[in-house]
Amino acid sequence: MTRGVFDLRKVIRAGLIVAVVLSFTAAIGMVEEFDERMIIDRLLSLGFLALFWYVPVAGYKVGDEPVLEGMEATEKTPSHVLAGLIVGLIGGAGLFVLVLITNTLDLRDVFTRLSPKLVQLLTFSDSITDPQLALGAVALIGISGALGAAGGALHLVSAKLRRRIIAAPVAVIVFALLEDVIGQILRSFGLTSLVRQLYRDGAVRIIPALVVGAIAFYLAGRERGERSRLRELVQAADPKVRTRNSLIAGAVIGAMVIASPWVLGSLLSEILATTGIFLLMALGLNIVVGFAGLLDLGYVAFFAVGAYASAVLTSPLSPFFKPEWPWWYTLPVVVVVGVFAGIMVGTPVIRLRGDYLAIVTLGFGEIVRITFLSDAAAPWFGGAGGIRQIPGIPLGFDTVSGSDPQYIFYFALALVLLSAWVSHALLNSRVGRAWTAMREDESVAEVMGIDTVKSKLSAFVVGAVLAALGGALFSAKLGSIFPTSFELLISIVILVIVIVGGMGNIVGVAVGAFVLIGVLGGPRQPGLLQEFGEFKLLIYGVILVYMMLQRPEGLVPNVRRQHELHQDELTQDAWLDKSGEFVDEATGEA
Repeated sequence: MTRGVFDLRKVIRAGLIVAVVLSFTAAIGMVEEFDERMIIDRLLSLGFLALFWYVPVAGYKVGDEPVLEGMEATEKTPSHVLAGLIVGLIGGAGLFVLVLITNTLDLRDVFTRLSPKLVQLLTFSDSITDPQLALGAVALIGISGALGAAGGALHLVSAKLRRRIIAAPVAVIVFALLEDVIGQILRSFGLTSLVRQLYRDGAVRIIPALVVGAIAFYLAGRERGERSRLRELVQAADPKVRTRNSLIAGAVIGAMVIASPWVLGSLLSEILATTGIFLLMALGLNIVVGFAGLLDLGYVAFFAVGAYASAVLTSPLSPFFKPEWPWWYTLPVVVVVGVFAGIMVGTPVIRLRGDYLAIVTLGFGEIVRITFLSDAAAPWFGGAGGIRQIPGIPLGFDTVSGSDPQYIFYFALALVLLSAWVSHALLNSRVGRAWTAMREDESVAEVMGIDTVKSKLSAFVVGAVLAALGGALFSAKLGSIFPTSFELLISIVILVIVIVGGMGNIVGVAVGAFVLIGVLGGPRQPGLLQEFGEFKLLIYGVILVYMMLQRPEGLVPNVRRQHELHQDELTQDAWLDKSGEFVDEATGEA
């Protein structure tokens, strides 16, 4: 985009993409499904937020151009606003075409959500008449065009102001979506009246929304030095001060984590416990995929093996034999079974790489699930009926089960901390360095004398043990397990957690688990935003595609992996010095 001129072909293409996104969002039923949930009281519903959020993003992106090192940035002019406006108008026009088609033809045999109610929502009326359709066209196209122009206008302000403008509405939306969490915390401290002043029927009131937006606007404008004071305290130059501050910060965070289940209540503690179990499995898969570079699509098999091992040894209804051990006694057996399962999977795939490895491990996961489901194994594992009446975790004075999500959260937290410690210790050990070398280039690792056979087996074994421990906690939490609880989708979701969070980074995997499982929920488990339950797999896919295209290193990337994935960007202008002049590599002179 040059001064005063924009690429019309690029703008039209972006507008058509917006039209497809808007039409698809409306056709799958998001607008109808979310319309009852208000974000800002009497102003904005979740349905229209889900419909129009992409328009300003596209309006900004159409004028966004990368600035290579040594080159000057393109001057920002009002043509960026015009480009965004055209993108929004084209998108709104495409959405109105869908409204006309829906109003004229009955397509509900194919698209069940294209109903008269959708037309009424998109035309902002209770009746569908020709004048109302005309007004609806003006409203839809006008709103979309205005949002696109607003996105393009962001190019005309400074980076600091742009950051502030974006932060304010995002903070308001997050504040509204977290109504359950914020409301429960305030109620725990006896501030029920404050909840009613902040929210009405799940929507944030207008005055609190303005206050939250203003606070976010101010905080987003702070300089980097002001925002990093806490980090400077923890990372002080004096070792004694740094140790003291780290211990204080760790104690504060630990106290907050320990108290969180009782402050958040049973429902949110259940979500945290489920997130902890998935995080435990994700940390195990991170060892296999992130550290060793072995693509395992059958990881749920280890989870299932641990769950069934614990269930068989604890349940009085176990069809095999009934030792009815306490849950604690089963943990060594679960570890041994996990080791055996890791060896069983790792041994046949020693020489496989890439897609072939993924296909074989996927097959192993399905073999385990079908085996537990089969009639032949029913005398041992209960077949389709599964194993029921699995007792909880005995503590001497009480028994912890799924009806005690606060205590289950503590067990999940303990296992997650153990898994994180094991992962960190192994990564910085001789074994971890062998995994890293094998992930970079297996052939070179072999030439350098690394025993890749032993390294692969160790990765599978450690990952399998962590997943098996998660399965043991899962069986005690639910009280009954069935083969349908261990379908392929579990493996896919865990892999998505690792990829989105940051492959090879322990903190990144934790962030990925909280974002995907804590917020959206697992395949069959509710998340914080239960409204998205019907569309969670679609959202998983959108997030994964976006991450692969825009941020393949993950939300919190491993530094080495980030450099690998962006090596071309780091070296593309290595032949230029900072002033943009050519440099002779031999003499170093311009």
